[in-house]
Amino acid sequence: MTDSSQNKHKLRYVYGPVPSRRLGQSLGIDPIPLKTCNWNCVYCQLGRTRPVVNKRKEYVPTGAIMAQVDQALDEHDEDEIDWITFVGSGEPVLHSDIGEMIRQVKSKSDKSVAVITNGTFLDRPGLRAELAAADAVLPSLDAGSADLYRTINRPHPEATFERHVEGLIAFGEEYRGLYWPETMLLLGLNDSEAALGDLAEIYSRIKPDKIHINLPTRPPVETWVEPSDQEGLMRARAILGDITQVVHPIEGRFDLSGYDDVVDAVLGIITRHPMQVEELQRTLADWAPTEVNRALTELSTSGRAQVVERCGTRFWSAADAFFPQRTQGDKRAPTRQH
Repeated sequence: MTDSSQNKHKLRYVYGPVPSRRLGQSLGIDPIPLKTCNWNCVYCQLGRTRPVVNKRKEYVPTGAIMAQVDQALDEHDEDEIDWITFVGSGEPVLHSDIGEMIRQVKSKSDKSVAVITNGTFLDRPGLRAELAAADAVLPSLDAGSADLYRTINRPHPEATFERHVEGLIAFGEEYRGLYWPETMLLLGLNDSEAALGDLAEIYSRIKPDKIHINLPTRPPVETWVEPSDQEGLMRARAILGDITQVVHPIEGRFDLSGYDDVVDAVLGIITRHPMQVEELQRTLADWAPTEVNRALTELSTSGRAQVVERCGTRFWSAADAFFPQRTQGDKRAPTRQH
């Protein structure tokens, strides 16, 4: 290992490893600024997308990202990392060099590479070719109809439901890695028999290796969003079939060793993973209590972070993430499936 301690606090684009039930200890690569996305999902843990964008470009210099990948790999032993995952503060494939970055990462490490994406660009043959080198691709499919797609994902006008489904099917026909689409299951929105039946029909054409069911366990951007209940989960497993796996949240330690300053360490995580106070306290256990108290005080007074409350639980999140607060006139979900 080389001595790069003076640069530790500059790790802006690479973080972790963080615990993942599907990917073990995952070293994250975040190639885009918060919150760069072509969706504005009602359940997003990173706040509202303002504005919604659909243009692929080099949002962050590729060289800067790869230099930080080198640094992170140098600072961690081989057994500390299971996967290297492209997962952005929004939509990572909006970065126009993601294919080149995947190839470079695979040349630097023998660890498996995953891409977590909403899948909206998979109708483009060039993008499918870029992602072909990844060992696993995890796109989103939250709705089986155009109306529900617009209600849940609130996409850019160019990111239509028809193009989304077309791309997911085309990628499934070509891709040779692990193809694990995921559905965020929401109470009263996409967990009804009819909504799940529509999803099952599309999944039958996508032909994934697994279907992952997620629940919004971190703070959803809209105050009215709730995770599906046990009845909804049972219904999803029955309708979507045997390859369906419910992904429950996992407890574990977030590796913050890439930081010298506890405040920067906390911000590096909560920008991408809003955390409950209890999670934050466990994560900061390696620092002295006086340092932890100093960090929390600075975060709460400097305006660099915020506390968001959803379903009676308080989460720390980045100050730049926009989370509306419920007011007396707030409407609940605009469309419910029954």
